[in-house]
Amino acid sequence: MKLLSKGQAVGRIDDKIGIITIANKTSRNALSIKILSDITRLLNEFQNNNVTVVIIKAESAGKVWSAGHDINELPLDKDPLSYFDPLEETLRTIQCFPGPVIAMIDGTVWGGACDLAITCDILIGTPNCSFAITPVKLGLPYNATGILHFINRVGINVAKEMFFTANPIDANRALNVGILNHIVPDDKLLSFTWEMANSITKHSKLSIAVIKEQFRILSNAYTISPEAFEMIQGMRRKVYFSKDYIEGITAFKEKRQPNFTGV
Repeated sequence: MKLLSKGQAVGRIDDKIGIITIANKTSRNALSIKILSDITRLLNEFQNNNVTVVIIKAESAGKVWSAGHDINELPLDKDPLSYFDPLEETLRTIQCFPGPVIAMIDGTVWGGACDLAITCDILIGTPNCSFAITPVKLGLPYNATGILHFINRVGINVAKEMFFTANPIDANRALNVGILNHIVPDDKLLSFTWEMANSITKHSKLSIAVIKEQFRILSNAYTISPEAFEMIQGMRRKVYFSKDYIEGITAFKEKRQPNFTGV
């Protein structure tokens, strides 16, 4: 077993399996810039160490797997989810890692962490896990790539419901709509996930890498004109420069209901 440098995300390698543990329970494992940079760095280190499969888990204690984006780090004067945002960089690193990335979920998954989880290749969860994507609660303009992640995973109808209502989807429904691959009892979660990861390591690493890359390319095979792209960016800019966005972030920090006015 090889233990990599410690941070708010801790990494270790056991044979051909890499394990990343999000470890910042004091902030409910919120995805801070530090945690996201740790995850990205660890994935790159795993690739350099010829890791075949990665497991991402969290010190959730069965309550909160991750509270999502660290709200205190969301900017108010620029695009909060630009191409160079640390979350976007981590998601691309997961997608481009040349092997399956398995999310081991125990607890609630919120906001940007929901995007991180569904971007993983396989999700295994316990009966108490749930998933919610919540930008409308903050007046935040989610980006097109993030929306596409959800469309690819659950289809456009469920994706619309998740984004428009911001309501959590429980484990059973998450299994039915395709977010979860398996629901397993709490005490079997680690052994079940480990057994699956270990079985994958016995197959052709090259074949798996090529097949995963084909999945990535094909799932992103949507054409969009420059005009449509500029229109999307313009619409999003209207939101993140709005009073509603400032009100959403302020209300969250003040732990009160936001008063959105539509401007």
